[in-house]
Amino acid sequence: MTIGIDCRLWNQTGVGRYVRNLVKELGEVNENKYVLFVRKQDYENLKSQISNLKYRENFKPVSVDIPWHSVKEQILFPKVLKKENLDLMHFTYFSVPILYKKPYVLTVHDLTLNHFKSGKASTRNFLVYSIKRNAYLFIMKKATKNARKIIAVSNATSHELVDHLGVPKDKISAIYEGVDKSVLAAGKPLISDPYVLYVGNVYPHKNAERAILAFFKASKPASAKFIFVGKEDFFYKSLRKKIQNLDKKKRVLFEGFVDDDSLSALYQNAKALIMPSLMEGFGLPVLEAMANKCLVLASDIPSLKEVAEDAALYFNPWDINDISRKIEIAFSSQNDEEYIEKGLKRSKDFSWEKMAKETLEVYESR
Repeated sequence: MTIGIDCRLWNQTGVGRYVRNLVKELGEVNENKYVLFVRKQDYENLKSQISNLKYRENFKPVSVDIPWHSVKEQILFPKVLKKENLDLMHFTYFSVPILYKKPYVLTVHDLTLNHFKSGKASTRNFLVYSIKRNAYLFIMKKATKNARKIIAVSNATSHELVDHLGVPKDKISAIYEGVDKSVLAAGKPLISDPYVLYVGNVYPHKNAERAILAFFKASKPASAKFIFVGKEDFFYKSLRKKIQNLDKKKRVLFEGFVDDDSLSALYQNAKALIMPSLMEGFGLPVLEAMANKCLVLASDIPSLKEVAEDAALYFNPWDINDISRKIEIAFSSQNDEEYIEKGLKRSKDFSWEKMAKETLEVYESR
């Protein structure tokens, strides 16, 4: 079987990590031929990485200068795919060309845009944002309807697909993500002061601003810090501007994007990871934190409770007082070891190898 994989988000965080690990693990199994569609700027990096795979001869990279969420994607991408004579295409992100009529599998990471409608979640003017959002809703509805199979990254996301898009249950497979070994390396402390850690972007549904207000309110050591790790973008700059008048003692630090070695060190030496999201599809930082023996403070939303089970301290993400109380517990070291050990044990239930094997089963069941 010849299978295409959409790798256009290869160098991104989040979905990019999912795609990179999927390709890596499929390269350890001598089944099928794979055609990897990647952006021009990531072509050499992808080519270098597949050269290290056990069954590298099974992989063919194809450079496509077609951005996701674009008109070119809808018009030109189907023509590119058609040339490769694929038996099956795997769209690893919801940005699907609806004119593509051959069999495909779709991975859905979350349905955030179905729930958070505010134009404040975009850098575009409201009219352009509204047009793009309606286009997204149309494409998502069409893509989930036409897909042979759908991979959801959690049962919570699977339920969302059934409840909000009417996708039949038997069409969906919930397949968990894993932890990169590179994020588990022993690391020296990068920051000497005690701190809570936030990993990821700060889009409005991530609820970062409310978490900062809770941090300021919490009783904690005078030297305590709130550390942000994530690619610097419009939303980070906006958040920094909002809190600069509140943060007179420079307690909130923005570290920007960090490599995996630095990330593991930050996890391992944090008092806790805080994940205050109003919605998540999976919550990979929660899993990474547990695997690094880092206490997890998390929203009591279905996806995060599914991943961490009883290994996290949960809070109501809308309640600053509740978030603040959990931050106080993290700095006071109450019951840390119990949660940390549970988290480490829970993290062993997840692996990218398992994810790839289950994905192969979906390919074969098409």
